[in-house]
Amino acid sequence: MAHVARNLQDIRERMATACARAGRGPDEVRLVAVSKRIDLDLVAQAVDAGQHDLGENRLSDALNRQAELAAVTTGAAAVRWHFIGHLQRNKAAKAAGRFHLIHGVHSADLAARLHRKAEELNLVQPVLLQVNIAAEPQKDGLVPADVPAVAEQVALLTNLDIRGLMCMARFGDDEAALRHTFAGLRRLRDDLARRLQRPLPELSMGMSGDFEAAILEGATLVRVGTAVFGTRD
Repeated sequence: MAHVARNLQDIRERMATACARAGRGPDEVRLVAVSKRIDLDLVAQAVDAGQHDLGENRLSDALNRQAELAAVTTGAAAVRWHFIGHLQRNKAAKAAGRFHLIHGVHSADLAARLHRKAEELNLVQPVLLQVNIAAEPQKDGLVPADVPAVAEQVALLTNLDIRGLMCMARFGDDEAALRHTFAGLRRLRDDLARRLQRPLPELSMGMSGDFEAAILEGATLVRVGTAVFGTRD
């Protein structure tokens, strides 16, 4: 299991190098280790190696994993859980209050459902709006042109804290195309922050194959699974 700690060290070094190329400090970008379908022992190994941001993309698996991890490592208390997958509207109530950050809010209706449950629980749920910046029909996310109107609605929901935007780039694109995609999300975020007159500090973009390009274009959260844990079953 020591390979997980080695992989984490390698990824952090690559992140730091990308930050230096971009003229950014290494503390400006956080690694979210994507633990979906990964053996529990390997996830615990990552936590024990200091990896405290974990991402899951299926709600039932995520909630189970939260309880399971707490049973095998005391480090679980320090974990910040991120929900990075498709969240169905009828499951929003189960997700509110259970995650440090919900990355994939893809509609005003989903946001409203999260807000109602957060209000009931008397808490504020941080969220990101998911944008289909690469215009791929098979992927979730708001059309960029719809983002301002939805963001204005979400900004009025007092029990949600809109923190920024999230996207996935087109698989297989070269670095120039990847950077173009990620730069598009950054510009959209910047325009939105001016429109809402509030800071939107987070850009969740970049995965195992493209996180360095994402960092060069302003990512603050990179979601990396395979490069940390290896190929999933």
